[in-house]
Amino acid sequence: MKKLIALFAAVVLVAGLTSTVNAQVTATATGSATVITPIAIANAGNMNFGNIAVSATAGTVVLTPASVRSITGGVTLPAVTGTVSAAAFTVTGLGSSTYSITLPTTYTITSGANNMTVTTFTSTPSGTGTLSGGTQTVNVGATLSVAASQAAGTYTNGTGFPVTVNYN
Repeated sequence: MKKLIALFAAVVLVAGLTSTVNAQVTATATGSATVITPIAIANAGNMNFGNIAVSATAGTVVLTPASVRSITGGVTLPAVTGTVSAAAFTVTGLGSSTYSITLPTTYTITSGANNMTVTTFTSTPSGTGTLSGGTQTVNVGATLSVAASQAAGTYTNGTGFPVTVNYN
């Protein structure tokens, strides 16, 4: 019996001296989300290269985002300029946010069976904009390629060209 009591005392002593080891512990975290104002873009004015005169030599009309024209090759700008304007877009969204601007690479305008190509699009701001107060105007210019002896007419494209904006 003494041995049994001693054995029992030893088991109680060992059990009391050992600490419990946890192999697994848990912590928690909360989740949240903030829904921001969607970014939007709206046409505020169409691009117009104005009146141009052609010759037997091809050329270009470069229209800057500030609506300033310059020419190369056989194109001239007559005294009666017509309507000259860079395209304008109003971008709205979350104030002070930055966004990327994606411009098209090419666009075709037509008059009957004749066409001209618009390329080398540029914008102000260029590449990235900032929504100061939740809004900003993006002006877009481009280069119009004019063929030698380009047929007279009013060249348009009713579909329009895309300008894409996206939050950074």
